[in-house]
Amino acid sequence: MSLITNPPTLENPKRTASMVRPKQSLRDRYGDRAFNIAATTVLLLSILAVVYPLYFIVIASISDPNAVYEGKVWLFPSGVTTEGYERIFADSRIWNGLGNTVIYTVLGTAVSVSTILCGAYALSRKDMPGRKILMLLFVITMFFDGGLITKYLVVRDLGMLDTVWAVVLPGAVGVWNLIIARSFFEHTIPNELREAAQMDGATDFKFFFQMVLPLSKPLIMLMIMVHVVAQWNSFFDALIFLNDDSKYPLQLVLRNILIQSDVSSAGTTGGDIESYAAAQRIAELTKYAMIVVSSLPLMIALPFMQKHFTKGAMIGAVK
Repeated sequence: MSLITNPPTLENPKRTASMVRPKQSLRDRYGDRAFNIAATTVLLLSILAVVYPLYFIVIASISDPNAVYEGKVWLFPSGVTTEGYERIFADSRIWNGLGNTVIYTVLGTAVSVSTILCGAYALSRKDMPGRKILMLLFVITMFFDGGLITKYLVVRDLGMLDTVWAVVLPGAVGVWNLIIARSFFEHTIPNELREAAQMDGATDFKFFFQMVLPLSKPLIMLMIMVHVVAQWNSFFDALIFLNDDSKYPLQLVLRNILIQSDVSSAGTTGGDIESYAAAQRIAELTKYAMIVVSSLPLMIALPFMQKHFTKGAMIGAVK
């Protein structure tokens, strides 16, 4: 039995192809299009849920606090003012805290990345004796911690209290990052390459610095970005181990300024209503401006490192 019910004619030769083509259902014809529309809608809503809070903080930091309270600020700033930023940057503690944060970030990132790369490469070598036991000890620290008091006593006995090392060293080696780096070396650096280098007279140090590290640029960039973000936003170790205000990082300085601007902390609740309202207005202005000041450097730098982050995360994923 033929599928062609109406034979082609000389007047319409294309009729043959259209007639033998199987009939598509609505699901086949519109299924992919509906899926693409749904996926695009979900992605746009997800992006909006992430981006809009950041945008709102920016416009609220330059808007009249009364307009923010009244709900007039949701798409564009209202009653534009830079008083919050002027008050923040007029405080000398901001610049001192910014300098401390840059020092802690650069030094802490250098120490952490160097330590993790060296340790992960050693643990990736199958000829290293006791590497499984060492890896097990590292993993145990992911689940069991000595606690804050024990950590404080160790830092105190090592003489690191109120020094930069109290902020940098306690969290220098992240076990999860160590596992990612070890997995990267195991699956990326073949033993045959090391054996060939040794036959040419290369030592382990020469092989590591001249061959392993150049082949590990995506991993190095991933580690740098992860630790830069962590060090820039960290404040807890500085809060516990530092007593000198001049050594506080930016996050702690902003926190102290915000507490001082807070109406309840300043003790102005017992004053007149105008003083209360003025103090509340200043607190709201500085609060939004502080969020922008503390986040803006990373928000500017991270897009330039995004491609390295994606590549490093995919290659160094635990398999």
